[in-house]
Amino acid sequence: MPLPPPHPTPWPQVAPADAGFDPERLYAAVEFAEAHESPWRRDIQAQLEAGNFEPPPDNAIIGPTAPRGAPNGLILRAGRLVACWGDTRQVDMTFSVAKSYLSILAGLAVQDGLITDLDEPVGRTVRDGGFEGAHNGAITWRHLLQQTSEWEGTLFGKSEMIDRYRTLATEFAGSPGKAKGSARPLQAPGSYWEYNDVRVNRLSLALLRRFGRALPEVFAERVMRPIGASTDWRWEGYHTSDVEVGGRLVRSVSGGGHWGGGVFIHAEDQARIGLLMANGGAWGPTRVLAEEWVRRSVAPCALKPDYGLLWWLNTGRVYQPSAPADSFFAIGAGGNVTWVDPTHDIVAVLRWIDTAALNGWIARVLGALAA
Repeated sequence: MPLPPPHPTPWPQVAPADAGFDPERLYAAVEFAEAHESPWRRDIQAQLEAGNFEPPPDNAIIGPTAPRGAPNGLILRAGRLVACWGDTRQVDMTFSVAKSYLSILAGLAVQDGLITDLDEPVGRTVRDGGFEGAHNGAITWRHLLQQTSEWEGTLFGKSEMIDRYRTLATEFAGSPGKAKGSARPLQAPGSYWEYNDVRVNRLSLALLRRFGRALPEVFAERVMRPIGASTDWRWEGYHTSDVEVGGRLVRSVSGGGHWGGGVFIHAEDQARIGLLMANGGAWGPTRVLAEEWVRRSVAPCALKPDYGLLWWLNTGRVYQPSAPADSFFAIGAGGNVTWVDPTHDIVAVLRWIDTAALNGWIARVLGALAA
């Protein structure tokens, strides 16, 4: 499969017809993306302070934010760029796409022997007080990666209680009849699925403990440099998330921008990461990530079949009905999407699309494939 040259060389573009697309239909799909901009404000801090995820005081920002730019994106087929729009080198917050990058880091930890068994309790190797007692002590790496851990506690000034009863469709409105942040009774680890950003941040800290160094350093060295990515991206934590590692303070990064922080990155770098996953963890002759880890990452969680190891899946074509069932996604709030479609050899990145239009956009892209 063709691979792009290292940044900053422009990504070579091929004519849509040469990649199997009807040009007019593909251009119509691009226009559709441009016409369906995210309803999020350009001022991200104002968006968060307005209570996008929860009302005050739980919505207090503790990490950096940045205003967002205009919608942009690109489409690859067989590793070749066939369409792009907007400024694809515009560095923006990417919110929960960072969770999927934590999954990649967990895969590297497995390769390095830092995690020997996903079903091993985390507390056997991470002894920082976060996994003690009968409840938290039973939590495994798999539980954290599948969001079934039910970890209990407060981390960096945020209680995991904030995201109890969270529903992604309604955010702080919570589940029917239950306000987000209400005291939901905890279940046994591994028996209940809930999207919870504090628990993902607890995973990030656990990975930091195992690597013994800042996760952005590992990600840059082991992932971004081998795939020829830029150095324009950054991964931030909170002003409250400095921890001692080996006698020095290291900032633990967040798995999203819920309270600020997270990954700030552009579409071209995100497309490289998507292409790495589409290639089963290989970048040409270089093996970056074990193929087995990629396979495990997109295996359905028994409690949530459209979720893997911090990747969204399309099992049963439930998540995005227009996409093939083997599609998988890195998804961030505000309309930040990386879509990997193995059936059609497509990788696409969308920045700041209205998520209500995502399925319609996918239908237009696939409808543009020549018969």
